[in-house]
Amino acid sequence: MTEKPFQESSSNENAMNNLVWMNSKEAASYLRISTGALRAHIYKGQLPFYKLKNRLRFKRTDLDRMLENTRQGGGWRGRI
Repeated sequence: MTEKPFQESSSNENAMNNLVWMNSKEAASYLRISTGALRAHIYKGQLPFYKLKNRLRFKRTDLDRMLENTRQGGGWRGRI
């Protein structure tokens, strides 16, 4: 089974950019991972979260920071 590249419609992308707080499904979609992978990141302590009445919530700025901190590799080296 091959994975299809993630494609968002521009209206969905704009809606995500306007969100400050996200639930698990929205956060997973924003990170382009499954909700199971999202929970694995939480369990490993790699992703900050908030709990409100037994519901997980995520700040978009925290998700962006996590993505920036997981950057791998350096710049261009002239060869591939």
